[in-house]
Amino acid sequence: MKLIEKYQITDNGYHPFLIRDGWQVAQLNYMPEQEIDNIEKLDIHHLTDEVFILLKGKAVLIGATINGDDVQFEVEYMKPNITYNIPVDTWHNIAMGKNCEIIIVEKSNTHEGDFEFFRLSEEKKKEMEILVKKAVEENL
Repeated sequence: MKLIEKYQITDNGYHPFLIRDGWQVAQLNYMPEQEIDNIEKLDIHHLTDEVFILLKGKAVLIGATINGDDVQFEVEYMKPNITYNIPVDTWHNIAMGKNCEIIIVEKSNTHEGDFEFFRLSEEKKKEMEILVKKAVEENL
């Protein structure tokens, strides 16, 4: 019996890899859909907070409040070794650069159904893109 388990995820995309009773760890590695120019929507989880930890690369966490068609953004340039939390019922997404890797901790099986999407208008996509690019530039 092995006492210490070890995981390393190298494929692009979202990979829940350690799922236990009540919680799970996933890794999100760069994928083109997460580049700021390609983000089309926000998502929300109604049953869990979602924790993000940047392993490497550049990423900007995007939070939002939505009231009808009005979307107000808050962005945070992620730094390694800092734990970021998106509270339950908070709209969010993440803009990632190439070679970016992020650990995610959330309630188990969140990826199987605890999500809802909000498609952004072209105007709101542009507004979000400007905020994300400004956050990156300020941290170069």
